[in-house]
Amino acid sequence: MTIEQLLEQMWDSYTEMNPKTKQIHQMFIDRGDNVLNDHIALRTFNDPRVGIEVLAKPFIKAGYTFKGEYHFEQKKLYAKHLEHEDTTKPKIFISELLLEKFSPSLQSKVKLMIDSIRSDRLDQYDFVNCGRPWNCSLEDYNKLKEESEYAAWLGAFGYRPNHFTVFVNKLNSFSDLTELNLFLKSQDVKLNESGGEIKGSPEVFLEQSSTLANIINVDFDDGSKEIPACYYEFALRHKQENGSLYQGFVAGSADKIFESTDKGQ
Repeated sequence: MTIEQLLEQMWDSYTEMNPKTKQIHQMFIDRGDNVLNDHIALRTFNDPRVGIEVLAKPFIKAGYTFKGEYHFEQKKLYAKHLEHEDTTKPKIFISELLLEKFSPSLQSKVKLMIDSIRSDRLDQYDFVNCGRPWNCSLEDYNKLKEESEYAAWLGAFGYRPNHFTVFVNKLNSFSDLTELNLFLKSQDVKLNESGGEIKGSPEVFLEQSSTLANIINVDFDDGSKEIPACYYEFALRHKQENGSLYQGFVAGSADKIFESTDKGQ
């Protein structure tokens, strides 16, 4: 499998779980826009068996390199992002839950989940898109959610893109993110309003908005439940003092983007 095939596979599994994303993508194309993906976000735990470095393997092999790192004190997360010298390839943003900052109960539950992953699956090139590689009951999901929405989402969905992101700079039919958001709302798309519809500003060289996660029915080991799944993000990057577009992320903004899965549309 090539990196191009992996990225395509990730898009397919993401849009299958969130058909609204494909509809929004098509709306832009119908307007004559060039839709380029700015970045893909992945979630994991900071257990060395499945941590950031493990999920980064296929991307590193394909020529990606680590660029920035980010700390989210309130949500107890750490993240890094990777870039490829081919700027048409999306950046990869990988975050991990800092397990040691949670209760022994959550740590024990997560350890059992990770212990159950087959070693051969961990070695697969497309592990980042394998879905849920462990058993998860409704009780597990609800217990995880008591401490961390992030942990519960990961428990339910496993390894797959949490979101893709439209690179707004390449959309030629919108002048800014405010205009884009107005268009989305006119199409009955619900946006994440946590921290305001637009997170960030030209002063920090990055503005972001996102839809709320769609609600889907998920089968657990002991029943099913409708829960928030994936969302679509929109990123507008600004030029820095040296004239180049900012390529990193802003922790304060990303913190609010994470909340797109706290409740769904």
